[in-house]
Amino acid sequence: MAEQLAGLADDRALLGRTSTAERVSDILRSRIADGYFPPGTRLSEDGIGGALGVSRNTLREAFRLLTHERLLVHELNRGVFVRVLSIEDVEDIYRTRSLVECAVVRGLGEPPYPLDGLAAAVGEGDAAAVENDWKAMGTANIHFHQELVALAGSERTDELMRSVFAELRLAFHVADDPRRLHEPYLARNRQLLQALRAGDRTTAERLLETYLADSLGRVVEVYRRRVGEDGAP
Repeated sequence: MAEQLAGLADDRALLGRTSTAERVSDILRSRIADGYFPPGTRLSEDGIGGALGVSRNTLREAFRLLTHERLLVHELNRGVFVRVLSIEDVEDIYRTRSLVECAVVRGLGEPPYPLDGLAAAVGEGDAAAVENDWKAMGTANIHFHQELVALAGSERTDELMRSVFAELRLAFHVADDPRRLHEPYLARNRQLLQALRAGDRTTAERLLETYLADSLGRVVEVYRRRVGEDGAP
């Protein structure tokens, strides 16, 4: 925990002069998504508040916001913990992804589409593969799907899916073989990009439906082996 708090202190500058619970929650959300605080980690009010230089009340409000986003959980008389998802949680996350992401593709309208962000995410994944950095590949994959959702041009949809993707990262952090989890989707991201470049929404949606179903199967397999049905190791 001492090493984590030392690194977190580096984020103090991000708060600027307008230190708010929202900014603190943004920092903690990013750290949780990056696996800095893995699922099951107890978050110390004194340690994190001291590292960021914020008041206890501000930190508690940030914790409340992240609890509302289902990234943290408060356990009576024990404190605040990074949430460990259950298989039911994972299935619900993918159900939401399928509903939203497929609807975005279906509703794109006439091509051409602004695909620079998707192409950049594919390039990010390629670079991670060259470096054998499978955690970075997982991040690139999340970026790809964020860019896919952004094609809808809806701030509300972006905000909704930001929380969904942050929860998804909690599931990814449980994986004991991130290469096996993430590597197959680099080629599939490229296929999706090619279909959208061709203006073929029907093929892109079909590819995405199969992609998400296969991804769910892989993540659930990991969960059953590593965590258990209810999120209890």
